[in-house]
Amino acid sequence: MGCSEPDISSHPQEESDYNELPTSFRLDIDVQRDCRSSKDSSAERSPAVIDHEHDSPRECQSPKGSSFEKRLVVIDTEQEYQSPIPSSIDKNQVEIDCEECETPKFYSVSKCEMDVDGEQELQRPNVPCADLPGAGMAMKGEEYIYVLPQIGVEFESEDHAYNCYSRYAVLEGFSIRKDFVNKSRINGIVVSRRYTCYRQGYRPIQHNANVRKSRQETRTGCLAHMTIARQPNGKFCVTHFEPKHNHEFVAPCTTYLLPSQKRLNFAQAVEANLGDKSGIDGVPKLGMGFDSEDHAYEFYNTYAGRVGFSVRKDYVNRSKINGSVVSRRFTCFREGFRQRDKRDMNVKRPRKETRIGCLAQLVISRQPDDRYRVTHFEEKHNHELVAACRVHMLRSQKRLIAAQVFEGDLVDCSNMQPESSSELICKTGRDTDNHGYDPIDYKNKLPFKCMRGMREGESARLQQFFQSKQLKNPSFFYAFQPDVDDQVTNVFWVDTKMEMDYGDFGDVICFDTTYRLQKDSRPFTPFIGINHHKQMLIFGAALLYDESVESYKWLFQTFLEAMSGKKPKTILTDQDALMAEAIDKVFPETLHRICVWHVYQNALKQLSYMFAGSGSFINDLSSCLFYHEDEEDFINAWKVLLDVYGLWENEWLHETFEYREKWATAYGRHIFCADIKAVLLRESFTENLRKYLKSDSDVLLLCKHLGKVVNDWHYKELEGNYNMHHHLPELMGDVILLKHARNMYTPRIFELFQQEYETCLNIIVNQCTQTGPLFEYKVSIYGQPREYIVTFDSSTETVACNCMKFEFMGVLCSHALKVLDYRNIKILPSKYILKRWSKDARV
Repeated sequence: MGCSEPDISSHPQEESDYNELPTSFRLDIDVQRDCRSSKDSSAERSPAVIDHEHDSPRECQSPKGSSFEKRLVVIDTEQEYQSPIPSSIDKNQVEIDCEECETPKFYSVSKCEMDVDGEQELQRPNVPCADLPGAGMAMKGEEYIYVLPQIGVEFESEDHAYNCYSRYAVLEGFSIRKDFVNKSRINGIVVSRRYTCYRQGYRPIQHNANVRKSRQETRTGCLAHMTIARQPNGKFCVTHFEPKHNHEFVAPCTTYLLPSQKRLNFAQAVEANLGDKSGIDGVPKLGMGFDSEDHAYEFYNTYAGRVGFSVRKDYVNRSKINGSVVSRRFTCFREGFRQRDKRDMNVKRPRKETRIGCLAQLVISRQPDDRYRVTHFEEKHNHELVAACRVHMLRSQKRLIAAQVFEGDLVDCSNMQPESSSELICKTGRDTDNHGYDPIDYKNKLPFKCMRGMREGESARLQQFFQSKQLKNPSFFYAFQPDVDDQVTNVFWVDTKMEMDYGDFGDVICFDTTYRLQKDSRPFTPFIGINHHKQMLIFGAALLYDESVESYKWLFQTFLEAMSGKKPKTILTDQDALMAEAIDKVFPETLHRICVWHVYQNALKQLSYMFAGSGSFINDLSSCLFYHEDEEDFINAWKVLLDVYGLWENEWLHETFEYREKWATAYGRHIFCADIKAVLLRESFTENLRKYLKSDSDVLLLCKHLGKVVNDWHYKELEGNYNMHHHLPELMGDVILLKHARNMYTPRIFELFQQEYETCLNIIVNQCTQTGPLFEYKVSIYGQPREYIVTFDSSTETVACNCMKFEFMGVLCSHALKVLDYRNIKILPSKYILKRWSKDARV
């Protein structure tokens, strides 16, 4: 956007103010004018600029008639504050600014990202945004230089200052926003401006009862900012720079989600795309241009055909002036979720669910040159892509011409068929040489013939499938255990992500054997855990066709080999003597508990006849098993259950009660279990695989569907990681302890912690006794007779409660929090913040 001398006649106030200046100061102005009009002056100070359309100098229109101020508001969504004094620096300085030809230049990218309704035209910036690695590097083809912000640094323009601070923010890990601007009341040019961190200030409290779901809080009152002011030489100088923040920076892997980073990326991509005329390689890229929205759709659909998904035209934004398309979004066909319809209750055969919330998409926006450019591209899907041999069946791909199929876009399905035995043996030998291990463990084969084996051809298909996985990812691990006849009996596999998950959250694992509850079910036995968001993880999977001690020992030893020898602290299994013997030999230092969730599943099978007779039986059963932390309360609840439903003669219940110390919650409070039973109750893992666990189904379908489930879990964790850094949980009050805990815990764990704190407000201290540095408190919930004993050691500031919630789950109980508050400890000690529940659990 060019600029020239303002029309003096149209601004009589300017002339009057100029004549009132001292003579010496007017002389300085004239000297400056002469310097700017010299031939050797820089382009930034020239009163005329080159018109990009006509390649000739043109005069700048009066600021009064420019639409720059309007576009500034649309682009940056900022508030303008007109100073009551012409300048916050010096009135004389404002008069100099009025005579200068230094109109700030802004990127056109901001508009195409933020203003999708308007039709106002933006001029291309005179200074393109180059792709630079960081501060101190000169812009390509420009005189501007990226520098580290500090007081006294000068920038050629306001736009240059914004770019430098934005680049600095991206490298640090935060985003910026344009906050305060002070403009001259004479000609509207910027006199000073402040750029702040995107977490600056606080959101105003609005009491709106009609809002179903309030927006999550992102602002934390951060004071980090940079203020610039116009100098007499026309440049902008940093007058204030505050580098300190009151929040954590985002991780480098998520900086691309910051708003300021998106603007930089888009501007850089546009410049790179304009300079690169080598052609399109078939993969969408940020800044890529198209002549029309139809061309963009055809390009994205062709890309989708090669990758393996269908495209849906999702969102369109049209101009309110002429109805033309301003922006449009193309999404994966599995985007979003199907809305519930009351009419579906009467449908005998409802449509199959295809949408699972996939976020893969391509967004295009029309630019001032009337071309559509890619402003956002999300490549990753949260589901398995369609096999190449079935791409032509997708809705958006049906109109692909047959020539595309024969040219190699679709591969022959025959390639997936199992090979002959001789070819498989040769291939196994090659893989053995490449990967340094034999997947068929002949050293530990079973000394007997397995009575239950795989169906014919399943082992060959599995081995070929695992080999294809290993070719794509050499870290993929799998192993087979044969029997005495060299027939594959047991199978185990684990991928790289499972191994990483185990390294971070493998302190507690559950060996799931619920396949036993289903008739004709394939013996699928996964190793399950939970992450710092209390979301389910899978550490490895196995098909265990033999249930002998030798099979269990081989499986656990192979699991340890895949996990580099790292043993879990606690392992939860079903009640099985052979399994317990193998665990004692392979995991001698690991605490072995019978999972109460497995006991509950077995009870549902053994007592299924009780469900028809009483609708409340299942609730009373789950309450008895899961919600009694005291031994006396548990025994009383068990007796009441037997009395009410007449189950004293039930042999299974009698045998289960005999070994209650191995599974009942009241007897294992001292063993850390990460509250995994709650996750298992909330999410039924085998329900998603029930159809594929049938022995008459293809085993490859089980493996592929398992991969889809695991990908869905990984995607949920990515969502949780992003939300925990950008959407802080709501506090129940302005409490220092809660603020500190919120910064440390993940949102899911903080919710549990805040519930404990809320309960602690109703707890009273009944008695306190002291023995040296050791204090013993008796506390109880107001109005309840039961007392809890909390000990506090003043020498080490350690606290312990006899309810042992921290030992069992890893979060302090309300009784311990009451004592800490009673001792005026307002910050949660770091020893009581387990890393596996913190935001830094993956670090």
